[in-house]
Amino acid sequence: MRELIAARLWLTVHQLPPYATEFNAVEGVWSHLKRSLANLIKHSLDQLTALVKMGLKRMQYRPRLTEGLVAKTGLDLQPP
Repeated sequence: MRELIAARLWLTVHQLPPYATEFNAVEGVWSHLKRSLANLIKHSLDQLTALVKMGLKRMQYRPRLTEGLVAKTGLDLQPP
């Protein structure tokens, strides 16, 4: 891997810890989604699947929420 990285001068690689939830915006998405499902009664796996899809769809149309989850990571996602 080091050889491949070294051969590409345009590539910048940052080593992250093996499991760093604070750098993973997806963890924030799932956390937010689980809170919205916490007190609902699910009668079947199909019903749970539909509720999860609906929750993710709602989040998709709330750009400030998703931007906030990414900002919470503290990572700069702008190209250098």
